[in-house]
Amino acid sequence: MGNPEASAAVGAYRVLVPAGLRRRIARRVPARLRTVLKQLLRHLHTLTLGTRLFRGVRARRRWPHLFREGERLATLAGHGKRIALVRPTVSPLGLREANLELVAALLEEEGVDYFAIRGDSDFRSCLAVAEADRERVGRALDRCADTGPVYVTACRGDTAVGKTALCGSRRGRRLARESAVLRIGMLWSDPAGSLFLGLEHGCDIEFWRPEEGRLVAPRPNRVTEDVACDEPRVTVPVSRLTGFAALHTRRTRSVRTILPCADALPEDVRFPVDVVYTWVDGNDPAWQRRRSAYGHGGYHTESANAARYISRDELRYSLRALEQNAPWVRHVYVVTDRQRPAWLNDSHPRITVVDHSEIFDDPSALPTFNSHAIESRLHHIKGLAEHFLYFNDDMFLGCPVTPQTFFLSNGMTRTFLSPSQVPRWDLTLGDRPVDAAGKNNRKLLLENFGSAIVQKIRHAPYALRRSVLQEIEHEFADAHRQTSHSRFRSPTDISIPSSLYHYYAYFTGRAVPSDISFAYLDLAKPEIQRRLGILLAKRDRQAFCINDTLSDGQDVERQTAMLSRFLRAYYPVPSPFERKEGEVR
Repeated sequence: MGNPEASAAVGAYRVLVPAGLRRRIARRVPARLRTVLKQLLRHLHTLTLGTRLFRGVRARRRWPHLFREGERLATLAGHGKRIALVRPTVSPLGLREANLELVAALLEEEGVDYFAIRGDSDFRSCLAVAEADRERVGRALDRCADTGPVYVTACRGDTAVGKTALCGSRRGRRLARESAVLRIGMLWSDPAGSLFLGLEHGCDIEFWRPEEGRLVAPRPNRVTEDVACDEPRVTVPVSRLTGFAALHTRRTRSVRTILPCADALPEDVRFPVDVVYTWVDGNDPAWQRRRSAYGHGGYHTESANAARYISRDELRYSLRALEQNAPWVRHVYVVTDRQRPAWLNDSHPRITVVDHSEIFDDPSALPTFNSHAIESRLHHIKGLAEHFLYFNDDMFLGCPVTPQTFFLSNGMTRTFLSPSQVPRWDLTLGDRPVDAAGKNNRKLLLENFGSAIVQKIRHAPYALRRSVLQEIEHEFADAHRQTSHSRFRSPTDISIPSSLYHYYAYFTGRAVPSDISFAYLDLAKPEIQRRLGILLAKRDRQAFCINDTLSDGQDVERQTAMLSRFLRAYYPVPSPFERKEGEVR
């Protein structure tokens, strides 16, 4: 059954009806009835299958070369009348690069001079041409009409406006004649049709008009509002023009630009960024024996709850999310206790499995089943970059991000404060582990900086600096050592990368409060299926967490199946960190 939250009618309802009114309607209309209505709208949407098949026949007649020998197939992606090309390795960066290559080649074949500009979006490219070349640009776009479905739309500022048209169509030609900025590109879909990438990763063409011997931009950009008509052209890697490029992992194509755009800007993050995961498979019998040898597993029911250790293959999909949405990450480290996922391609040069024994200098602290203890030792990973992101395996990037989402170019880290609060009362044995650690953090910070922290930190990827973590280990040596030697979560723990680091770095001038579009979902909540459906339909959160702190054992199978369906649909493209199907370790 399709996602009832993904129909065009439901999407229009969310856009057109104010949030406050939607909440009032939700309170008055039973949840089951709302679900039935959404399913009905979804079924009505599928009644257009005949129209889609007809468009498919027309597409085969117009572009027969796309269907030969299974090399490249076109698919109707269900987004209006647009047609997407199927790509088994569809990715935002791949489509951005393909659309830049397409448009640059068209302009060069037509003899149109152009230069790349640093636009407002890192996820699209932008080429500037002189207004005098508009007619030749139109001919270039007409010529691509027979090669495949390439689309064009007009832009006002950085926002696409009006309807999208095929290049070479009557409307497409009119847009090319009249619009100050065109957005052009192919559309891509994965083979299953669950991931659709559109003109948000297209290539913009700006028509710069002549004024007093200079060319003037039709809209603001990040570098200059005008240039000399004879401004020299230079060739630079695309990574100079966007923070989304895979700067530290592979070479990028070169592009023609002008000197003002060739220089690094103050906001550019040029240092390498790594990622660290902590991972455990609670179903592993050997791990279970090691854990049971040390008792029941913690002072609080939440820390002893088996749900904390269930592996539902979240790491596989979190790595897919990372590769899709943060291709600029240099290296990935997975910290485990004598375990590794069977599907993991640990021979890949960009991933390293790190055993606990490699980061704990005191063997008596092992084995440990305390995430606070493991997290206290992350900065001891050999080869880890100064700047890195720490993920739990239940954290996911939901849409493309740049390093600037997490770091300032001067090296400062961004802190994402949560609306949840650290309880104000004194520490008690009944405190949840997260609250006990928060209170211990507050005590240390109050003693050292005279401020009592109130807010928790969002359970989103944590931006960290290795040197600051080393400093924390030195400054709070007793609390740090006690935490690292707590085999299970303890009421004396401090939580370093998820809380203490961010306030300590802020008080010492190395972190700044920031915002991230984020969603926190609990598998145990009754509305979880609806929320997952909305998340899949909108794909608008930079990060989200799917957690399960107190799962009912009877629901584990159902929750696992529901989560698996969601993750497969959201992240259908395997990452290079996965073994190919049938490959033996």
